[in-house]
Amino acid sequence: MRKFIYVLAIIVVFGIASCSKSMSQYDKEIDRAEKMMRSNTDSALSMLDAIDPSELRVDSLRAKYHFLKGYAHMSRNRSMIGDSLIRYAHDYYRDKDIVRDIRSGIVFAWYKFWVGDISGALGMLDSLAALPNVPDSIMVQTLRTRVLLGASEYQGKPLIPYAKRLYKLETDTMRKIESRYMLLAAYEYAGETDSALYLVDELIDYARNNNWGNKHFMFELERAQLLTENGRSADSDELIDEIFRKAGADNGAADLLHFQYAINALNSGNVGRASRHLALADSLAVKLRGEDNAYFRSYSNLLHAIIDFKQSGRIKLTHINGLNNRQTERFNRMKASQWESERGALHQQNRALALKAESEHKTVIILVISLVGLLALAAASWIIIIRRQRERENEERIEALQKMVDDYKSAPVTRESEIAGSSALRNAMLKQIGIIKMVAETPTEQNREMLRKISSIDGEIDGELVDWGNVFGMIDNLYSGFYTKLHDKYEDVLSLKEEQIIVLMVAGFSTKEISVITGQTTSTIYVRKSSIRKKLGVPEKEDIVQFLQSQHMS
Repeated sequence: MRKFIYVLAIIVVFGIASCSKSMSQYDKEIDRAEKMMRSNTDSALSMLDAIDPSELRVDSLRAKYHFLKGYAHMSRNRSMIGDSLIRYAHDYYRDKDIVRDIRSGIVFAWYKFWVGDISGALGMLDSLAALPNVPDSIMVQTLRTRVLLGASEYQGKPLIPYAKRLYKLETDTMRKIESRYMLLAAYEYAGETDSALYLVDELIDYARNNNWGNKHFMFELERAQLLTENGRSADSDELIDEIFRKAGADNGAADLLHFQYAINALNSGNVGRASRHLALADSLAVKLRGEDNAYFRSYSNLLHAIIDFKQSGRIKLTHINGLNNRQTERFNRMKASQWESERGALHQQNRALALKAESEHKTVIILVISLVGLLALAAASWIIIIRRQRERENEERIEALQKMVDDYKSAPVTRESEIAGSSALRNAMLKQIGIIKMVAETPTEQNREMLRKISSIDGEIDGELVDWGNVFGMIDNLYSGFYTKLHDKYEDVLSLKEEQIIVLMVAGFSTKEISVITGQTTSTIYVRKSSIRKKLGVPEKEDIVQFLQSQHMS
């Protein structure tokens, strides 16, 4: 039985423990996701998606979880609509961990950019870039993001110092080239074309010296556009002619080169030449870019409207509509992308809720099983307590019986008529006690041994362990009619069981002996004694027998 209880207790404890993960388990899972993110961001995201953030009860775990999830979305250029709690992570790491403080701030800025708060995103990055004593390896990440977002918003002068600072901090060659190109864009947006031309010449020389064919081509095209911006349309045309001679008439940027020809022609006042090059650019864009030429057409329609105005002196609504449609198309694509991102975020939230519901369902099942187990454990414990109590009571009865038997066997052999006093009553009652019946009710090995010891004693009485009529008669004979006086005086007050207890107390039997003879537990005897005391009005500290004797009962 004990083994069963121990096993049940272990099962219950295990069931309760398995209802929810410990915070140390969550910490290990998040750490594994962080390590996985360096090599496989998608797998890391899957590991994070399997965690219910509402179960993270420790601030450090919640901050790490939301930071890593937002960082993964930013790295994969995915929707950050659902990463609003990156704010919580950034607030947590502030003044605690400079590395995570900066990186969570970068992620927070990307979140602001995703939700349309461009000024907030740039302001956040500006504040991070102004922090002192930041390691270069961390600051360079901030500057890259700041320059990238600034360029996407066509910033000019505000972007130049960040681009210069980024160039100084970059250590990788390709990264330095990228930062140089971003500085070129900043100069161009700021209208500082001379500085931009100086930089593009550096980039062209570097690309030529390192045999970067594609990069060289791209930088040459950039230089042609800068020459146009600088008012040097003829120089721009010469450079485009040189590009066509080197790359051929059907190169991959032919549409853009003819488009630049058209701009140069317009700036020179040659509208007819501009119209021819623009028409050629349109046809090449369809051929080279197929359906993905919406970006080109957004510029082409504007140039068509200008050319038509130059030729006819009026603006055609069709070109304005075309320009508007291109902008609307771009806007719709952007909104569709945002809706898709929001749908993806909702899908992730629904998946998280489904995982949580599944986890809660399992938890309820485990809790029900655990509750049943606890109830079974409590019932088993109660049964054991009752059994042990009965065993103790039986042991007390056996001890009392053994003492009575020993007293009987050690008494001198005399005729019953010659026995006087309480010993005569004890001997007579001992013969009447239903020992065999009691032992049969509790057939332990100890009781069987007891039977062997007292096998010569008989006197089993049907229904009762003793013949109470004879007992009451002997009490009257030995104690001057005590039972008769007691019964006559308190017949309406005392019950039969209480009368039996009183006469045995008068005869000098102990509580254990009384419990054996009456077939009641010792606790029951104590309860009945308290009842007798109340019914007879016996003071709390006075003995019941002495009280009755003072009432002339004997």
